[in-house]
Amino acid sequence: MTVVERAAQPFVDRRAGRPTVRRRAPWWRVATSVALWSVVAVGTLAYLTSLAVPLWFQAQGQRLLIVTSGSMAPQLVAGDVVVLRPVSDPSELKPGLVVTFQPVGATGLVTHRIVSLHNLPAMREVPDGGGRTEPVLDDAGEPVLQPYIRTQGDANPAPDANATPVERVRGVLLDVHHGWGSLLTWAASAQGRAVMLVPALVALATLEVVSVVEGRRRAQRSRRPLDDGRVDALLLD
Repeated sequence: MTVVERAAQPFVDRRAGRPTVRRRAPWWRVATSVALWSVVAVGTLAYLTSLAVPLWFQAQGQRLLIVTSGSMAPQLVAGDVVVLRPVSDPSELKPGLVVTFQPVGATGLVTHRIVSLHNLPAMREVPDGGGRTEPVLDDAGEPVLQPYIRTQGDANPAPDANATPVERVRGVLLDVHHGWGSLLTWAASAQGRAVMLVPALVALATLEVVSVVEGRRRAQRSRRPLDDGRVDALLLD
């Protein structure tokens, strides 16, 4: 075979047909990926849990309230969370029950124990009376009676000053979760949501950047030209 004939033959890539061997990722890269996905999972789970807990109680027709004072100690202390069930019939209210109610003239809620039940004249505010109230009268001029409750905090030495109309009762104590208050308050705050979500979002962004960089490196390796040193030397006859 002449030199010209040998040179005219097409070049055969000796690497063709070889099985592609996938390189195993370094241990530090695997560990980094696992750590980042763990941050994403923990942050997402914590945030979803903070949303799901109140929604689960609402689905049961119940309500959560955070205790802010010690008037019901030792049963309830500040930072506890009480679970309330609604009152469908005033006859459900009995002395000894712990109820949450809105006192007359107040905007907040109070959770105290019922000490007695009474039928008292219904009261209404006097127009332009500076907060004064007067009895509600029927057509015959007689006071209209209305069921009231007298309440007292377990830690208070005396009953509450004013009786409360039954219609202002918001719920009856069903259960207590000690220490939930600070956790739920934190989870609902801007700081708590940032702690749960920002690291997870940063971890996701980091994983995306790493994926893009590795994809570009693989593409560059696949387009790398053949090494000229691999071409067989010409054989001379």
